[in-house]
Amino acid sequence: MTAESEILPHIIQRITGTPTTTYRIANLGGGCINQALKLCFGDQTYFIKLAQTGNLEMFESEAAGLEALAAAGVIRTPGVICVGMTETHTYLVLEHLPLKNTGDQALAGRQLAALHRTTNRRYGWNRDNTIGATPQPNEPCDSWIDFWRERRLGFQLTLAAQQGYQGLLQERGARLQEKLPGLLDHCPAASLLHGDLWSGNLGYDGNGEPVIYDPAVYYGDREADLAMTELFGGFSSRFYRAYNEAWPLDSDYQIRKTLYNLYHILNHLNLFGGHYEQQALAMTDRLLAELGG
Repeated sequence: MTAESEILPHIIQRITGTPTTTYRIANLGGGCINQALKLCFGDQTYFIKLAQTGNLEMFESEAAGLEALAAAGVIRTPGVICVGMTETHTYLVLEHLPLKNTGDQALAGRQLAALHRTTNRRYGWNRDNTIGATPQPNEPCDSWIDFWRERRLGFQLTLAAQQGYQGLLQERGARLQEKLPGLLDHCPAASLLHGDLWSGNLGYDGNGEPVIYDPAVYYGDREADLAMTELFGGFSSRFYRAYNEAWPLDSDYQIRKTLYNLYHILNHLNLFGGHYEQQALAMTDRLLAELGG
């Protein structure tokens, strides 16, 4: 008997209130952290993430993030059905949306700008979550400089030190942390952010309309979301043109985006190692040079 055959009747009963042993499942590719399944019974289809017991908080924060994005009412997200745990697994059940890689990127740009108009008084969020498999602390803060120094850049540098990445990375990282006021002097609004907006977390429904998922939500500088879209490519000039028409970016964004993407490169270093250390060093040196060394 497979783990799925033990867990899915429990999930179905949680959804419907009625146990059933008649269902179809398909394993879906693409998940490097959790197992992804498509569950069908009757005329209903759901998307399920499965993980070993102990990851309930991760799924609860993801569900809360999706609900926060949906509440803004400007860009579609998969509906949250339920989150739960069995003796062996935790699970997150979402609305199943058949998605494509192509669609209306100009609409995606306009909708992201509208999402960023949803703001908060403080930076951070009401709960911690994860960025990939890494914890992401979100304790609210009145200062964007302090938030980025302590909850983002400093946190990832500390994790890197714990994994043995010392020397130049820590020395230059500490220097960059001291000089952050020279980069983050623009007093950004605390915008509602997706938080992990690379092209793999944006799809399009059957009408070509955007759908975002797998968030790492918090309130912060909207430029952090835009920077992430540029890190691994996949967004067209139509997307950026539409975003800038809806809410123009400051010219200094071109400098700050390196700082915001350094967070994600450090996270990749902590998750995967390899060449990301050299990439992080090169980005740090670029920023220090911009600040005069």
